[in-house]
Order: sequence, then C-alpha cells, then structure tokens
Amino acid sequence: MRTFLACTSQESDISWLQGALSEMGHVLRVGQRLDALFALIEATGATLVFVGMDRNNMSSQCALIESLLEAKPLLAVVVIGDGFDNELVIAAMRAGAKDFITAGLRSSEVSGLVRRITDRLPALPVRREQGRLILLVGNQPDADAALVAAHLALRMQRPDQRTLLVDLGVPTAESLDVLGLEPSFVFSDAVRNLRRIDRSLIDSAFVAHDSGLRVLPAGPGDGRLEHYSSSELFLLTATLRQNFEHVVMNLIGQPDSEMLRNFVAQADRVCWYVDPSVSCCRRNLELLSQWRVDGVKLEHAQLLVDRYYTSVAPAAKVLARTFEMPLLAALPASAELRLRARNQRGTFFQLAPRDALTRAVGELATALAPGAPTKRPGGLLRRLAGGWS
Repeated sequence: MRTFLACTSQESDISWLQGALSEMGHVLRVGQRLDALFALIEATGATLVFVGMDRNNMSSQCALIESLLEAKPLLAVVVIGDGFDNELVIAAMRAGAKDFITAGLRSSEVSGLVRRITDRLPALPVRREQGRLILLVGNQPDADAALVAAHLALRMQRPDQRTLLVDLGVPTAESLDVLGLEPSFVFSDAVRNLRRIDRSLIDSAFVAHDSGLRVLPAGPGDGRLEHYSSSELFLLTATLRQNFEHVVMNLIGQPDSEMLRNFVAQADRVCWYVDPSVSCCRRNLELLSQWRVDGVKLEHAQLLVDRYYTSVAPAAKVLARTFEMPLLAALPASAELRLRARNQRGTFFQLAPRDALTRAVGELATALAPGAPTKRPGGLLRRLAGGWS
C-alpha cells in the first residue's frame, strides 16, 4: 500500500484524508521540519505530500513547499486550504504545488485527483528491502500476550534470520520476566536516538537473549503510543526493519490511537489476539467495529485465540466467524506450562518440548515467518547438539 504524507496541524484534515484515501493507502501525519520530512520520504517511498496552508502562515508554508521540491523534484505537493481564497491558491501554485484542494472535498474527487497525479509521476528507485513486521494487537491488557510474543520471536530467531521483539504491551515489559533479561536501553531511548540507530548501536545497546534474540521493551515511563509522534514511530520502525529479518511487536492493551493504526498499516501480518471469554471478545469487537467503520485496512489481519479449551464453547471457528476474520491459530491453555515458564524463567521449548502449546507456537511461528523451525532435533541428535535455548 502507498503512504501519503500530510503536513498539517488540523486533526480534521488527517481524518478526512485517511477516509478519502483508505482504498489507496494510508496517511501519515508529519511536522514541518525538513530533515524529518526527507527521512520519512526515504523511509516510506512517498511520492505525494499534502501541505496545509492558511493566511497566517502562508510565507513559511510556501517556503516549505519550495524547499521540498528543490531537494526532491520528483515529489508532488498538493495543498489543502480555503479554495475560495485566490491569493492563497496563487501562492501555492507559485511555490510549485501540483494542485489545491479544499478540506472536506468528496472522497471520490480526492482519490481521483491523487490517482491522476501519482500515475503521471516517474517510478522511483526500489527501496532497500525491509524485514517482516508482525504485530500482536488486542484491546484488552494481557500478560500472556508477552509470553506468546516472546516465544514466537524465539522460534523465529536464527543466525541468518535476526529477530527483534519490541514489547509495548500492557502490562509493561512483561517479556523481560519471561526471558530473564534486564535492559539498559528501552523504547523511549530508541526514539530519542532515532538518527543514530544502526547495526553497531543495536549490537551494543539492545539487550540480547542467549538465543541471539534482541529485545526492545517499554521503559517504566514510556506509557502510551500517543506520547510519540506518528513520524517518529514510522521512522523508528523502518530503521529496525532494515536491521532485522523479523520484527515481532507486542501492542496488546494499547488504546486506540493514530499511532496504533499507523503500526497496523505498516505491518506485514497482524495477529488479532483474544481469549475465548465473553468480556475479552466484546471489547475487541468494539474496537474492530470502529476500525472497520473508519476504513482501517485489515486484509492482513487474522484471529489468534489464546488459552483455548476444545471442550469449552465457543469454538475457535465460531469466534473467527464472529470477528469476520480468518482463524490464524488457537493456542492451548496449558496453564501449568505457562506458570512454570514464568516462575522458572525457562522457555516452552526447554521445559516441555512435546507439549501441545509448544508445538502450536512453533507451527504459528512458521506460518508467520516461513523458514522458522517448527521443532527441535530429537533423541541422540538433540543430546549431541546440547539442546536449543
């Protein structure tokens, strides 16, 4: 899907553009700092930028357009403003804007205009290949989501498949207890050091599990996603995907926000995480219904049912029909194994390699990241190999 950048301070402009262009891609709000804009254009491959314009800031907004086009002549700029203000329209066109639209214009007219402009633009060079972004999303805080996310990431991690677990779920940093790690570098540090993140910083600052898995958890004060800007989070995610083959991100319990929706738009796979309880399903259905009304694209989302008992209704397939979403997996409850993994800080793979939950997590990892091993070597081979962590 395409990404369109919108440099506007009006929340209503963002909502209107997202609704109008939902079939074509997603809209990312950006600030007016040129260095951040250029970085986002590189990261997203965006070819069209919307710029809000008004009488009070007309000079600085025109200067922004001119600077953008001077540095990126293949870029197209469309201005949003009062179409009845001739002076504003003329100033925008002189600055180099391709077109001028009035906020609230009908969706069909906006999408038609954008399609005509983008179809005429020359093809840009292919961007550097990025790793897969896999999200766990759900409307109810759940400590078991971190347990599942950590084991998925562990199974995906291999010497030739570098994997990162980003744990922003609620409760905070639960995966650290699961993996027995104590980080000194957390998510807010990564945002602050966005321009410096490279392989060297990752290897020296990101905490590592014995398996080689890297973990970037939320810090004590990191809190909600709305503490950050959409552009910061997009750039950080793009940078991380350039340095890892797989990025598994736990977002369970994060409240609905523009930032959360942008993560979903960026992702390759979205695991909609629920348990079979009525209360959990009700909360998640409320969020899902709102997203569908707002035009959030969820073709890449599948239902992940956790703590599932085959003998207790509702059945996993019934839940999938209720959510109108393909069933990805139903993970067995295996309550004893989960408790042992937490208290002993051991993995499912170490504690009970033949348990139904262990096997299900391995199969799920393979479904999400083809090439990930589903099980360990057995018998003599396993003893010779010394087991896997």
